Amino acid sequence: MKKALLGLVIVLMLTGCIPNADSETTNEETSGKTTISIWHNFAGDDLRARKVRDMIASFEEKNPNIEVDEQAIPVDGYRQRISTVAAADELPDVFLTYAGSFTDEFYHGDLIQPITPLFNEHSDWKNAFLDGALEPYNYDGELYSAPVAMSATSFLYYNKDMFEEHHLSVPKTWNEWMEVIEAFNQQGITPIALGNKAPWVAQSTTFGAIADRVTGTEWFLNAVEQDEASFTDPIFLDALNRFKQLVDKGAYADGANSMDNTQAEQYFAQGKAAMMINGAWSLSSLGASQSEEVLNNIGVTVVPTIEDGKGSGNTITGGPGGGFLLSSKTEGKAKDAALDLIYKLSNAEAQKQIAESNSMVMYDVEIDKKNVNPLFYEAFNLIREVEFAPVYDLYLTSEAGEAVNNGLQEIMLGGDPEKVAETIQKAQASNE
Repeated sequence: MKKALLGLVIVLMLTGCIPNADSETTNEETSGKTTISIWHNFAGDDLRARKVRDMIASFEEKNPNIEVDEQAIPVDGYRQRISTVAAADELPDVFLTYAGSFTDEFYHGDLIQPITPLFNEHSDWKNAFLDGALEPYNYDGELYSAPVAMSATSFLYYNKDMFEEHHLSVPKTWNEWMEVIEAFNQQGITPIALGNKAPWVAQSTTFGAIADRVTGTEWFLNAVEQDEASFTDPIFLDALNRFKQLVDKGAYADGANSMDNTQAEQYFAQGKAAMMINGAWSLSSLGASQSEEVLNNIGVTVVPTIEDGKGSGNTITGGPGGGFLLSSKTEGKAKDAALDLIYKLSNAEAQKQIAESNSMVMYDVEIDKKNVNPLFYEAFNLIREVEFAPVYDLYLTSEAGEAVNNGLQEIMLGGDPEKVAETIQKAQASNE
């Protein structure tokens, strides 16, 4: 990993892309203050983003001896920015990460240090995380982060009035789903809104949920490790063909590959589609953009089960979401200040504030119904009754994840699932 990072540094030096040192604050103390830096992707105007930025401002206000250099980077560019400064070994003191392979790379590159002392000091806080919440951030018995979000990517949203008007029940099985899709098509209604212009959407929201119902989680994790399982196995080809069946049934509007995710949300909210499969982020965006009347007309459930599949039907793809990491280079007073800031952004009060900004958390917290929109409240209760299945691109290599994303776009345009499976397998095997 260090060799790979060194290689990237050399490339960046040759292309002049090494960031200026003044964009990352060092741990020097000036004017009697300890300066620490933090990078995150809460750059938008949604309620959660504002809450997080407010918490950082409050921390600085209550700690006049600490100066916080904050950079809020838009979501679309955040991963690349962090990867670039990691390659240059110029990470900020505290930075937002994502559970899975993204954090793995920082750990294996010796770029981060554990925050276990925070959990030892605040045992009640540690014990209030939901089952499995801390597991992705546990490396060799040390904890490196605390999730401040839940990654839930495959809620099935549905228009209650549409189902009632056309005397249809919300589908619970694959066969029922196919019948409902056909019924809406006969009425000239788009069955499922999808905006797959950014190709991760179909993978993250839909295919992962379908595939887990077909293959089961154990098979997928074995295929990731190339341990007596391959993405050319018949069982995985069955999963790809299930997605093709949705396409062939006319589940999606023409041009879904040209529509972005926000447009798809609005398409659904305006009553132009009967269903939408999307993540918890839609709870926030719909809550911010739609009236209470519209929100009350949206139901939320899980993707239908597949009767003969190997996996559970009562799952949502996802698990622990992002959390804050501590740079391995941060020491002394800066380290103490950075740990205090991480705790401020992920303690029980922070989890409640984030949850009441219509954002899922993996923390045992009571929320006030009047402080959240009705759609979020319904989903918040649903999530406590389901299990989690893997989000594909959090486990696959970046090359294999890209192969899945692009492959699903190809299938939507008439591509061959068997060729897509071969491409995915080749990409995953080449990195093992």
